[in-house]
Amino acid sequence: MRIFILSVLMVLGLSACEAGETMAQGEQAPIMQALSKDVPVVGKGRMITIQTPKGEFEVWTKKIGNNPTMKVLLLHGGPAMTHEIYEVFGKHFPEAGIEFYYYDQLGSYFSDQPNEPELWKTERFVEEVEQVRIALGLDSDNFYLFGQSWGGLLAIEYALKYQDNLKGLVIANMVSSIAEYNAYATREFFNKMDPKVLKRLKAFEAAGDYGNSEYLALLVEHHYEYHILRMPAAEWPDEINRAFAHLNPDIYVPMQGPSELGASGALIAWDRQMDLKNIHVPTLVIGATFDTMDPKHMEWMSTQVQNGRFLLCPNGSHLSQYDDEDIFFAGLIKFIKDVDAHQF
Repeated sequence: MRIFILSVLMVLGLSACEAGETMAQGEQAPIMQALSKDVPVVGKGRMITIQTPKGEFEVWTKKIGNNPTMKVLLLHGGPAMTHEIYEVFGKHFPEAGIEFYYYDQLGSYFSDQPNEPELWKTERFVEEVEQVRIALGLDSDNFYLFGQSWGGLLAIEYALKYQDNLKGLVIANMVSSIAEYNAYATREFFNKMDPKVLKRLKAFEAAGDYGNSEYLALLVEHHYEYHILRMPAAEWPDEINRAFAHLNPDIYVPMQGPSELGASGALIAWDRQMDLKNIHVPTLVIGATFDTMDPKHMEWMSTQVQNGRFLLCPNGSHLSQYDDEDIFFAGLIKFIKDVDAHQF
């Protein structure tokens, strides 16, 4: 789950508009093309038809590379973020010889976005992932499932039902209980935040005024720049800005809540702590020191699955593939190759 940000969208969107005023008209065209729904930056990709209780829809995927024994399907966060938060994988997986798939889940920007609230349930997303797996021809001889944040939650749920189809599982920046997530947020963020800032944030949330520019600016300045992506928002990579611009709040807010300061949506009762012991497939759990979620809990998770390993990104936050990039990818690639070589 996670990664809202009408906050970053508005803060950065305003600065982008201001910057655009100084550009020549012809210089703006590449930006508009990059934001085109029809042409993702990574390429056109393949639409896969899925069956749902509300009929057929299509989801977008894009294959990169070719390897018969190492194929990774990437599950983005949110819910309803996009594959764009993983464009950095294109710098690392190809040179490591790893085949991988970008994928926008149903409701996310490059896939169909039906106005069907009944579809935004975890168990329905699990069945979607299984249909995508079948369509892509992935199986236990080659299929690694990577999920980060909400994608990690979804990966856990998939593994608990379909792990016989997996060769390896990666749970990144996600704890196994929303109650644990919220307790950590209270302990590490609410209790340490400037009381005046916290009071203002709580007032906006109580009023449901999530799009207020002051609310969004406070979130970015006092939380997101420290625990979502550890750099000034004005320096965030273009693909992160695009991903936030494309996030679907009609799914994110009902499931996660209005921000990354804990969860308050439909996922609030989710808890799989006692079920981790049933996951036997080789599993890598990735945590980060400055994450929105407790890295010690994530380390504990790696000891609860039957065949686990923990990777800590000591300089990372929630998007540790960007702010602790070298350690993140070195550990991730080593896990995939160790499993492939039967050395895990």
